Amino acid sequence: MELLGWLAEIPGEQPYPLQFATVSGAHLYGFPSVDSDVDLRGVHVLPLAEVAGLRQGPETLSRMWTRHGVEVDLVTHDVAKFCRLLLGRNGYVLEQLLSPLVVASSPAHEELVALAPGCLTRHHAHHYLGFARTQWRLFQKSGQLKPLLYTFRVLATGTHLMQTGKVQADLTQLYAYGPAYLPELIAAKQTAEHGRVPDGLSPIEGFEADVERMRRTLEEARDSSALPERATVEAELHDLVLRARSGG
Repeated sequence: MELLGWLAEIPGEQPYPLQFATVSGAHLYGFPSVDSDVDLRGVHVLPLAEVAGLRQGPETLSRMWTRHGVEVDLVTHDVAKFCRLLLGRNGYVLEQLLSPLVVASSPAHEELVALAPGCLTRHHAHHYLGFARTQWRLFQKSGQLKPLLYTFRVLATGTHLMQTGKVQADLTQLYAYGPAYLPELIAAKQTAEHGRVPDGLSPIEGFEADVERMRRTLEEARDSSALPERATVEAELHDLVLRARSGG
């Protein structure tokens, strides 16, 4: 994705300083549509007065608006909540942190990226298996292409993570884990964000068989993964939060 120039303006417009902002969603996953919105995710830092006092600042900020004809969806977490999510085996925040589509960065962002490998565990597979189940049910109800691609994407990302210890959210880099028709699905998705599966591509039974095969592969990769049982960088993240809060 070629980042839109005006995205760089957004971090400076927020009520709290951002440690980073990256592009997530379909642009990160490798299958944006011509009408896709832009999902921005990041970390803000609440001042000490809004953490230690009686008036607590927002741990999560969410905002949607349209700029230059493009819908923008911005969600940021306070640095402490973000680090708790990292330690809680949350695949979403890992992908956001490690997204190569960087809108704003900082030394704290670079430190978080360096600590990310110490947050990886074999239990991240549960996140991807659960997300796949949700998206598959949504596809069965709607027949839309988007949740089908999300199903394949999270199963491939989870398997790749279990086997290699690397986070790769871009489905176009993960074709080896999925069925041969994935490029055709992605090409069809480019024309409309909420389009349906093209006629004649595959019956739903064929999709179901491939999803089940990829689900079993992820479970097997989890069971044989060399990733540890728990994160190993809790102390380092605790120190990072204290320094971010104090402005150090």
